[in-house]
Amino acid sequence: MQSTAVLAEAAGYHGPPPWQWADLATSWTAEPVVLALCALLGGGYLLGLRTLARAGQRWQPTRTLNFFGGLLLWIWVTCSGIGVYDRILFTDRAVQVVLLLMLVPLLIAMGAPVSLLAEASPPDRRERILRALRSGPSKVLMFPAVSTVLLLAPPWLLYFTPWYEKSLSSGAWNIGLHVSLVLLGLAYFWPRLQLDPVGHEYPHLIGLVITFVEVIFDAALGIVLIYGGHIVAEHYYVTLDRPWGPSIAQDQTWGGNALWVLGDLVGLPFLCALIRRMIVQGREETAAVDAVLDAQYAAAAEAAQAAGAEGGEGGEAEPAEVGLRPWWLDDPNLKHRFGADG
Repeated sequence: MQSTAVLAEAAGYHGPPPWQWADLATSWTAEPVVLALCALLGGGYLLGLRTLARAGQRWQPTRTLNFFGGLLLWIWVTCSGIGVYDRILFTDRAVQVVLLLMLVPLLIAMGAPVSLLAEASPPDRRERILRALRSGPSKVLMFPAVSTVLLLAPPWLLYFTPWYEKSLSSGAWNIGLHVSLVLLGLAYFWPRLQLDPVGHEYPHLIGLVITFVEVIFDAALGIVLIYGGHIVAEHYYVTLDRPWGPSIAQDQTWGGNALWVLGDLVGLPFLCALIRRMIVQGREETAAVDAVLDAQYAAAAEAAQAAGAEGGEGGEAEPAEVGLRPWWLDDPNLKHRFGADG
């Protein structure tokens, strides 16, 4: 270790010491903007929970765990050893990009913070929030094609524009990257999960299709970085003159593999959340339809009994006699199977 430090000093390297796995838990740096944002968001969420509790309303504990899990992960990704070495190692930055763009915003979105804000707000403010979400700009931003581009384009723009090298050489650009990736990820996961109010609801199947497209794009980006022969931010890494660890080319190869593999693995929680959301929504829709049919059947039965009593027949008429048709005869997807005309 001492010889490495001497070599680093002789080479003019002024960064942190050689990376070790223990640095993920023992090395820390401060990211004031991220810490302030997480404190504000966490405080606002707790205030909303307190307001609901006072009103006697229930809030799902899993949503709270997901939200604060996302905030804690955001802090860990930017302030732990990953944040210490994010401008030193290409692989470290690649892992950070995947977590900030995909996992942190997914957890925050699963916390349904906008729903909490709306439910904890007075009626007039709640209406303003919902009106803003139904506005034209909101519908455009949450349109599947637009939100998908906001998720797929940033990694490509990051690695093949000056954005990447600026995030390495400038502290302000580095902070901007830590914040912008989370915001772009939220712009995707919010309308795809649809836990929070959205301008227009789209089938969850679209989210599944987009997820498979995202897997392809992750693989393509990883392949280009591994086999493309172009060193990203080569001038910066050469000037850094890091005397330890992998070579610049090897570091990029590892980073490309991290983007590829980790990007696909991080997509699994979203798939699970989306499938679970589809199941829950399906059950809710089924329960709502059953409730409507039960109400119709009960009303028809009462009408049939009343008609029988007025006619003096003394018997009970079937609900179908007063116009209650089986629902499948009117369902546009099923009525053709039973020969019902439109």
